[in-house]
Amino acid sequence: MLRFAPSPNGLLHLGHALSIFANERMAQALALPLTVRIEDIDRSRARPEFEQAIVDDIAWLGVAWVGPMRRQADHFADYRAALRALKANGLVYPSFATRREIAEACREPGAPRDPDGAPLYAGDAAILGEAEAARRRASGQPAAWRLRMAEAAERAGPLTMACVDAQGCPLGALPVDPLAWGDVVLARKDTPTSYHLAVVMDDAAQSITHVVRGEDLLAATAVHRVLQTLLGLPAPAYHHHRLILGEDGRKLSKSNGAKSLAALRADGMSAADIRRQLGY
Repeated sequence: MLRFAPSPNGLLHLGHALSIFANERMAQALALPLTVRIEDIDRSRARPEFEQAIVDDIAWLGVAWVGPMRRQADHFADYRAALRALKANGLVYPSFATRREIAEACREPGAPRDPDGAPLYAGDAAILGEAEAARRRASGQPAAWRLRMAEAAERAGPLTMACVDAQGCPLGALPVDPLAWGDVVLARKDTPTSYHLAVVMDDAAQSITHVVRGEDLLAATAVHRVLQTLLGLPAPAYHHHRLILGEDGRKLSKSNGAKSLAALRADGMSAADIRRQLGY
């Protein structure tokens, strides 16, 4: 089983079309079904009209998929249970520093950063000071929950990810380094999960055997592999496809105003035009 897993916080664009075509190609090559998952853990941004637009765009592109369509927001209890299991093993801890506070504490040139370029979390005491960190711990205010990555990586042992080509043919195992990410967030202050925890739980629940996604998520697979190992979940094979870049050299995204498939359709482009443009 393969899955196309967009977030309903905006309209799909050419980058999404490339990803779903890449999933379709591998699914056909392997004679496996393709399903759609709605990654809507960010309830403040998810909109039903965007979810419907996703379904409409996939139909317009002519990509067949099998249901039922899984929505992450329907499975918060599953993510809470996984987090409890990690807590019971002493592998997660609460943190109170905000993203802004973490960024401000790591403004100096050369400050350690994760593979995405975000500041590595140094601990509440280092960011807030011992007194303020203690005050927030005692206050009972909401906390994010972070993975003790060094201990998690030690327990998991050496990790690799199984890589496949665009047709699903095995390419071998690639070593991965979860330590590069530091103590990642597994549950947010306002949401009982993060992308990392939800995606490994979802892939296991849906019996996903092959994950096809953009190369911007290649490094993050290290986090997913350590979580799969700690939680006793099966590990899919991975293919990370190329990205489509805008004129500014950045990946096309909703946040930087990438033209939507709906807009391209309104301009007179057909699904066949999109396929030809993307090489599918």
